[in-house]
Amino acid sequence: MSSSSLSKELQFNHLDLSSSKIHTFMGLSGKRLQYAVSSFAGVGFLLFGYDQGVMGSLLTLPSFEKTFPAMKSSNNATLQGAVIAIYEIGCMCSALSTMYLGDKLGRIKIMFMGSIIATVGGALQACAYTVPHLIVARIITGIGVGYITATVPVYQSESSHAKSRGKLIMMQGSIVSLGVMVSYWVDFGFYFLDKGKTSEVSWRFPVAFQVLFTVILVGSALSFPESPRWLIKKGRNAEARQVFSALYGLPEDHNMVSAQVDEIIYYNEKEKAEGADNIKLREIFRQGPNRNFHRISLAVWGQVFNQFCGINLITYYAGTIFEQYIHMSPFNARILAAANGTEYFLASLLGLIFIERLGRRFLLIFGTVGQAIAMACLTATTWAADNGSGSKAGIAAAVFLFVFNSFFGVSYLGASWLIPPEILSLQMRATGSALSTATNWASNFTVVMITPVAFETIGPYTYTIFAVINLLIISVHYFLLPETAGRSLEEMDDIFSQTPVWKPWKAVQIARDMPFQHVDDKMTWEEKKAFIEHREYSSSTGELDTTEVNSKSV
Repeated sequence: MSSSSLSKELQFNHLDLSSSKIHTFMGLSGKRLQYAVSSFAGVGFLLFGYDQGVMGSLLTLPSFEKTFPAMKSSNNATLQGAVIAIYEIGCMCSALSTMYLGDKLGRIKIMFMGSIIATVGGALQACAYTVPHLIVARIITGIGVGYITATVPVYQSESSHAKSRGKLIMMQGSIVSLGVMVSYWVDFGFYFLDKGKTSEVSWRFPVAFQVLFTVILVGSALSFPESPRWLIKKGRNAEARQVFSALYGLPEDHNMVSAQVDEIIYYNEKEKAEGADNIKLREIFRQGPNRNFHRISLAVWGQVFNQFCGINLITYYAGTIFEQYIHMSPFNARILAAANGTEYFLASLLGLIFIERLGRRFLLIFGTVGQAIAMACLTATTWAADNGSGSKAGIAAAVFLFVFNSFFGVSYLGASWLIPPEILSLQMRATGSALSTATNWASNFTVVMITPVAFETIGPYTYTIFAVINLLIISVHYFLLPETAGRSLEEMDDIFSQTPVWKPWKAVQIARDMPFQHVDDKMTWEEKKAFIEHREYSSSTGELDTTEVNSKSV
C-alpha cells in the first residue's frame, strides 16, 4: 500500500464504505456535528475579537508605560498607533497568501497552521520588553490570526445549510464581540494589580491569555471534517459525500445528500468549462461569465466599509477614549469600556434573530444609518465636553459610543463576514475571501494607525469623518448588493451570471425576482437540474419563468 493510500485510509478509517451508513466525525453527526463545527469556528473568531480589544485599556497602565515609555500618546502618538496597528499588517499578509494556499491546502490545514503561528506570537507579546520585540510579536500574531479569519467564514459557509448559514456566520460575529467583551473585563480585573505597584502582570497576563484560544484550535482542528465543497473542487467526491452524510445526519445514498453533491459537481464542472478553473490573478479583474470582478468588488468593498464605518476607532481605543478624550477617571474609563463590550455582545445577539427574517440588505442599511447618526452625535457631545460643558456632555458622549456599538453589533459585525463567501463562486471563494479579508485588515490598519493622530490634531471632528463615510456606504448597499438570504451558494452563481456586465445594479432586481430552488427529500437532482436549465434558457431569451419550484428549504 502506498503512503498516500495509507494516509487516506487513516484519515477516513472511521467511515464505513456502506452507502447506507450515516457517517460520523468524532462520533458526531447531524445537528451535533454542525454545532461542533460552529463551535470550532467560533473559537477562531473569539481569538479575533479578544485580540482586537485587549490592548486598548493597557496602553495607559503605568506598568505598560514604564516598560514602553516611547509609546505614550503624549510622547509619540504616531508610534503608539503604528505598534498597535502593525498587527493588522501581519493579518493582511497571511490573508493575501490564502489566495493561493486556501485552495491548495484546504480549509482545515490553513486554520491549523494559523493557530500554531498565533500561539507563538501571543507568547512573544507576553514576554516583550522592548518596542521592536513587541512589534515583531504583534506581526507574528497577526499572521496567524489572518489565516484564521480569512478561512473561518469560508469553512462555515461551505459546511452549512442555506437556511441556517446566515445565523451561523452571524453567530461568529457575536463571538467576535464576545471576545472583545472578555478582553475588556480581563483588562479591568488586572487593572487593580497595577494601582500603586506598577505590576507588569497587569498587562502581561491579558496579552498571554489569548494563547488559551489558539491551543484549543491546535488541539482540535485536525479532528474536524474538511469543507465538502473544497473536496469536490479537488475531485474527492466520495469524501465530500461522506462529509455531507455526517453533516446532514443521513445515509450516504440518501436523496438529499446525492442531490447536494450532484448540484455542486454540476456547478463546479460548469465553471471549469467556462475557464474558471486554475484561477490567475488577472481573472480577478475580468467579468467573464461568472462576473468575477463584480462579485469580488462587492466582497472587498464590504470589508472596507466594515472598518471605515468607525468600529475599530472604538474597539481598539475604548478605554483610552473614555479616559483621555472624554476625561473620565481611570477606574470609570475601564469599567465603562468593559460595560461597552458587554452591551456590544448583547446587541450582536439581535442579529441572529433578524438576519434571516429581515435579510442582509435591510440589516446593513439599517445599521449604517444608525452608525452615521451616532458618529454625528459623538462629534457634538465630545466637542461640548472639550469646551467646558461639564460632565453631562461627557456622559452623553459615552452613551453614543454605546449606541454606535449597538447598531454595528446587530448588523455589520456578522453580516460583513457573511456576504463575501455567499456571493463568491466556488472557484473564486478562497481567492475572493482572502482578498476581501486582506482588505479588511489593511483598512483596519489604516483606522487604528490614524486614530491617535486624528484625536491629537482634530479632536472631536474625527467622528465627523466617519459620519460622512457611513452616509456614503448606504447607497452602495441599496443599489448594488443583492439579497442572499435563503439562497444556496450555487443559486448565487445563477443570479450573477444573469446580471448584465455594464449594469451591476440589476443583480438586486434579479435576486428579488428569481424563484428559490430548495432541495427536499422528494426532489431528485434530475428534477432540479431540469428546472435550472429551463430557467437559464428562459433568462437568455428574456422570458424569465418565476414559478417556484419548491418553497420548502433544506
